[in-house]
Amino acid sequence: MTESVQSPPHASDPASFAHVNRGYYATMVALFTATLLISNICATKGVAFFVDQNVSVGPFQVLPIITDGGFFLFPLAYVVGDVLSEVYGFKATRRAIYIGFGSLLLAALSFWITQQLPSADFYDNEAAFDAVVGVVPRLLIAGLAGYLVGQLLNSAVLVLIKERTREKHLWARLIGSTVVGEFADTVIFCSIAAGAIGISTWHDFVNYVIVGFVWKTLVEILVMPVTYRVIAYVKKREPTYAPVEDGLLP
Repeated sequence: MTESVQSPPHASDPASFAHVNRGYYATMVALFTATLLISNICATKGVAFFVDQNVSVGPFQVLPIITDGGFFLFPLAYVVGDVLSEVYGFKATRRAIYIGFGSLLLAALSFWITQQLPSADFYDNEAAFDAVVGVVPRLLIAGLAGYLVGQLLNSAVLVLIKERTREKHLWARLIGSTVVGEFADTVIFCSIAAGAIGISTWHDFVNYVIVGFVWKTLVEILVMPVTYRVIAYVKKREPTYAPVEDGLLP
């Protein structure tokens, strides 16, 4: 038996590089992680709309609307999470969720280390820096706990529904998973973070939870046509996706 002998490399030979997967998974994970990081920084600001109004329905305060600065961006994380779950399944989405979780921890650690570093004589914005990106333990715990539970539930519910419906009734998967995931995320986050952003009354807290949940769910419904198109686009161009269209299973 003869062994093949490889010729030694020559200076003219091309350098070796690993191949990059041509699918969209890496891009979706990057967008997912960026959305989480940005929205969690924005969420450090408490926001109130219609502050001159005072409208209540029973024990629930309708106006003013109390929320946080991440309200307009954070729902995008669930939209991207839905695309990941629908196209790549629970295991791949869980990996993306863990990457996002690790990124949030890395960001918090980096902000905390930067806070501890001595300021230069010419730097006059220490207080502003601490106020915006300073690590508030309660907010960090709230964000991480709400995100982890909410996203995992969102992905698990979508995949479970898809096991029954296959390629049909995408709207049911998107709405059902969002309702479960966003509700868990909102309740956990608001319960832990409310005091850290200045919410001190029961009425404000209930308003904070309801507004957050309703808003995030409403955004999912409003952008559903876009989500449909993105999912269809990725499915069509993802070389490893093989749809099964046999309808409802018994």
